[in-house]
Amino acid sequence: MHIPRILHQAVRQRLAPGKVVLLIGARQTGKSTLLREVEREYRAAGRKVLHLDCDDAAVRMRLEVQQMPNLQNLVGDTELLIIDEAQRVKNIGLTLKILVDQVKTPHILVSGSSALELSNEINEPLTGRKWELTMPPISIAELSAFHGAFEEERRLEQRLLYGLYPEIVTNSGMERPLLQQLTSSYLYKDVFNFKELRKPELLDRLLKVLALQIGSEASYNSIAAAVTSDIATVQRYIELLEKAFIIFRLPAFSRNVRNELKRSRKIYFWDLGVRNALVGDFRPIAARNDIGALWENFLVSERFKYNLHREFYGHAYFWRTTQQQEVDYLEDIDGQLHAFEFKWSTNKGASLPLTFKNAYPGSSFEVIRPDNYLSFTAPAPQGN
Repeated sequence: MHIPRILHQAVRQRLAPGKVVLLIGARQTGKSTLLREVEREYRAAGRKVLHLDCDDAAVRMRLEVQQMPNLQNLVGDTELLIIDEAQRVKNIGLTLKILVDQVKTPHILVSGSSALELSNEINEPLTGRKWELTMPPISIAELSAFHGAFEEERRLEQRLLYGLYPEIVTNSGMERPLLQQLTSSYLYKDVFNFKELRKPELLDRLLKVLALQIGSEASYNSIAAAVTSDIATVQRYIELLEKAFIIFRLPAFSRNVRNELKRSRKIYFWDLGVRNALVGDFRPIAARNDIGALWENFLVSERFKYNLHREFYGHAYFWRTTQQQEVDYLEDIDGQLHAFEFKWSTNKGASLPLTFKNAYPGSSFEVIRPDNYLSFTAPAPQGN
């Protein structure tokens, strides 16, 4: 089953002389599949392609000889150069700079399973020479486009339990063993290999603590106490997990109100299947007491995917006061605030807190429930 990815079009639009298209994201999100699809299109058009897989030691050795004659001989008259798992090549940024500036390879498409090493290796050498695109797990928007909104609504509980990694979505009945395999170590391989990770055993404890408190404000003090570590280490490891696209942070919004939380943050998982595997809980939704947290994480992560795909230039937050007045999710777009409340129950009402209304008049407000969630995660295209 082939599910078209929204990023495919973005990659095609950006492939051009003088630029490297860098596709990053967690392992197993479909980056290699997308590279092969672009390769097939070029070959079908009669254009020459060179596909280099950096898991091959011989490929890495050639790319690590950063001299123009070596790289010219390697790529020849290639029209599209694909470099997969580029984070495994030492000084890959310099190699790519030579390929762009001196070899002048027309189109270069590069993938990396993490931003841990790539950001350090590529950012400075490729200043002004790259497009960076992030590929998350499959989105509800992509699945709705693939098999229709009705079918996706029917599978909502499945998504909340098992998540949206491509292999999970396409292998019904095998979700639990596949997720167990994914979360045992493979998903965190880049983190484990990173030189700043000095306590690998701490990572497992940290992930489980974070998985148990999705939807809650994340206190570095309390997390450090729970994993018996210091705050600086916890902050550094959370940053590593964020750069590996396992988790992401949502900051608190503060502008006008004195008792607004200003430095707080929530931490969510990019994928609920990964989260549920970490806590070992795949019970049906009706039997769970964490459905509110699951629903919130699901909606925020899907909205983040949607915003990635539409190249969203606003900012996302949650809002809360010291008196526990709160708004689940906010988007600030050109100074206009859009507030959202998440309710799993279709019977529960919701309204904006009066403090928020008074401080930010003119803000829009919407309640997102299972009967209208596709309007938030997979809005229908506007116009023709």
